[in-house]
Amino acid sequence: MIKESKQEYLIRVAGPGDAAAVTALFKESYPLLMSQAYDKATLAAALEVMTTANPKLLASGTFYLAESRVGQVVGCGGWTRETPGSGMVHGHVAHIRHFASHPDWIGHGIARSILALCEREARLAGIKQLECYASLNAVGFYGALGFDSVGSIEVRIGTGVTLPSVLMRRTV
Repeated sequence: MIKESKQEYLIRVAGPGDAAAVTALFKESYPLLMSQAYDKATLAAALEVMTTANPKLLASGTFYLAESRVGQVVGCGGWTRETPGSGMVHGHVAHIRHFASHPDWIGHGIARSILALCEREARLAGIKQLECYASLNAVGFYGALGFDSVGSIEVRIGTGVTLPSVLMRRTV
């Protein structure tokens, strides 16, 4: 089990038993943080799907949770070799997946710490490049951590719903 201690929180590998806590975090985080970048109709349609924890990610061994000292899930995120939506694997490329921070915990370095852990673990697994489908509100975060914008994309979220996003890349 991977553990990383920080002053206010602990990062650990997530598992299938964390689904309810991750879903609750998404429901607290995404509507608030994404409302600055998306219109209400687009966001409402996307949130129906986006705010449910992905069982495959939870079972991957490469999805992480940050928990406060009292056990509250305050952040999450991970990586996979599989491209989101297609399941395709492309050589030494990994994909950053489903990051979220609880609104009360933004600015505590949680997402940055989880991303650093993802990068270390991906590098150990032979990954040379990270990609992410950044929501419009997250482009600045990923850019500050060395990701370059490749271009605008439309991410399919469920049936018939697309979310304007930006494909971003970074060498590890």
